[in-house]
Amino acid sequence: MARSNKPVVAVDIGGTKITSAVITGEGKMISRIYSLTLAHEGPKKVIDHMVDAVRLSLRKAGLDLSSIGGVGVAAAAIIDIGRGLVSDAPNLPRWHNIPLRDSLADSLGKPVFLLNDASAAALGEHRMGAGRGLDNLIYITVSTGIGGGLVINGQLYNGTDGCAAEIGHMIVLVDGPLCNCGQRGCFEALASGTAIARVAVERLEAGGQSCLTELTHGKIGDVTAELVSEAARRDDSLALDVIDEAARYLGIGLANLVNIINPQMIIMGGGVSRMGGMLFRPARKSMKEHAFKLPARTVRLVRPRLGMDAGLMGAAIYTQESLGAKG
Repeated sequence: MARSNKPVVAVDIGGTKITSAVITGEGKMISRIYSLTLAHEGPKKVIDHMVDAVRLSLRKAGLDLSSIGGVGVAAAAIIDIGRGLVSDAPNLPRWHNIPLRDSLADSLGKPVFLLNDASAAALGEHRMGAGRGLDNLIYITVSTGIGGGLVINGQLYNGTDGCAAEIGHMIVLVDGPLCNCGQRGCFEALASGTAIARVAVERLEAGGQSCLTELTHGKIGDVTAELVSEAARRDDSLALDVIDEAARYLGIGLANLVNIINPQMIIMGGGVSRMGGMLFRPARKSMKEHAFKLPARTVRLVRPRLGMDAGLMGAAIYTQESLGAKG
């Protein structure tokens, strides 16, 4: 696909931080800045922070707005691509049908292209990372929540409205734990970092013994997935059991995706994926047990090559390809 060779600014916005980077037409990142989202201030203020982040990243690169082709935004949200709206964003309070694309375009005077953050990461890994040269892949991010992106026949698949690959909200366990989306038994409610922390707290409150009590100085409500991982590395049986259970559900979710999409590769990123083998091994085993044998033999489960930059690179590529398509 034709791509613009002009630099662009890529912005990755989540519930806690905004990352903005200037990326050249050749895919080189020449500046990057971080700032707080300050989501509690509401949509208008957050959009102002994003505008400031774009300008600051350009200043750091020694460029100005006239030097770039456009701005690409990867948002942790359900996106209405056609209308440029953030339809809903669980980690951004009061973000319902927010016209993020047009608000940024009006403030910056540049074309703005908006897509889901996991879809951006899928595109980044396909064009420049672990999935380069493949036709069909799935990117899954496992962190506070679970998100996903699909590349089918070499192209990013966004669905009719831009809502494709919200895989965190597949129902994996009917009448399971409540998810932030309001449903029960979602993939996200069973295998995310939030789920791992919740289950660990529940077991501690039920009288389970673990070094997590020591790690949190007795404040078990402060347990995080990262602390559960640390406890597991100390051979803590409660932590190991919690991770093993989450990995089993993760494998079931992956098996569903393997059976539906039949991808060549599943790339699993996000903070929880840093648990490494203690998560990947049982997840891979569970996936192979629950998927059909042929697609399970075909698929490779790997870690991202671009790491935490996958979303930024994908947002930049999406912008450059969109500009190239316009001529």
